Amino acid sequence: MKTLYLDLTMGAAGDMLCAALLELCPDRAAVMAALNEIGIPGVTLALEPREKCGVMGSHFSVLVDGEEEKPDEPLEHHHHHHHGLHDIRALIEGLRLDDAVRADALAVYDLLAAAEAKAHGAPMEHIHFHEVGSLDAVADIVSCCYLLHHLAPARIVASPVATGSGTVKCAHGILPVPAPATAALLEGIPATPGDYEKELCTPTGAALVRHFVQDFGKAPAMTPEATGYGMGTRDFPRANCVRAVLGDAEGTDEITELCCNVDDMTPEAVGFAMQTLLDAGALDAWTTPVGMKKNRPGILLTVLCRASQRDEMVRLLFRHTSTIGVRESVCRRWVLRRESGEVTTPYGPVRVKRSEGYGVTKTKAEYDDLAAIAREHGLTLDEVRRLTLED
Repeated sequence: MKTLYLDLTMGAAGDMLCAALLELCPDRAAVMAALNEIGIPGVTLALEPREKCGVMGSHFSVLVDGEEEKPDEPLEHHHHHHHGLHDIRALIEGLRLDDAVRADALAVYDLLAAAEAKAHGAPMEHIHFHEVGSLDAVADIVSCCYLLHHLAPARIVASPVATGSGTVKCAHGILPVPAPATAALLEGIPATPGDYEKELCTPTGAALVRHFVQDFGKAPAMTPEATGYGMGTRDFPRANCVRAVLGDAEGTDEITELCCNVDDMTPEAVGFAMQTLLDAGALDAWTTPVGMKKNRPGILLTVLCRASQRDEMVRLLFRHTSTIGVRESVCRRWVLRRESGEVTTPYGPVRVKRSEGYGVTKTKAEYDDLAAIAREHGLTLDEVRRLTLED
């Protein structure tokens, strides 16, 4: 499984993420040329070599009308345009982007708008962006979305995010670190203050991490293929960088198993709870008959999810079942590489899942499509399945 691991122990900022991802690209010059053709007004992008604490990496520069914004400059020197969400959406809609990249960029700004709205107690559509509305932030977000689609990892994992501490001066005044919008974006994500009284994680970095990262924790076991270092602007005793590692983690995956025992729920209520968990993104859920205290027959409800989903799944278990305790286990599983496709049959298209690895290949047609064709044409599932597999 093609896996991207992000080491965020020195925080997360849009330019650092972009630089680290660009270092993973075999033909950086071609990718940079493509980024510069996206069409952000007045913006030129550059990748420059940069050294931190003896480690060589790259710095991603966004030049707005020929100038690069510096994080510690006085606010009046920054390129703030105070765009509203409508303005940002219109700008991104007009860029030369694939639909999938554009959709991700818009989704990241929706996350930012929701976080700003929560911080300021205002509706999303009334929010006016300051730091994250400037053209350099738009360039960071759009470029990061483009690079992740270009690299196309199947799974993205990150370390806990270092936020920094102390205070930061912004358009609204002096605020604690992490800034309110950053804090809102990192809710439910493992985070640590880190070692320095500076803003290490920006709202832009937090929104990108929240949108793209699927799991948080230690680096997964994998065979690295490329390593990139995205350097920040400030200097610290520790190398100020995001490290990105791209590799093959075929067969290894860590998931969370949650389970609880219930003996006072109707089958309908258990079924509703299980479907609610699946609809919320659980990887799987099932029941097992068990014998409980006082010789009561009961049900063991088990849910599989990713670590980032754990808190939400626990909340749903307590809300939709009668349990007063949930148990957790962290499991390692071996998985085949998976891809989805479609085959054409005389009765219409059928979705197909293909899995490969460990010397085996498996193909399975989507049950819902098979069942719909079988019902419509008076066939058995096996007859429709044979048509699909023969194709």
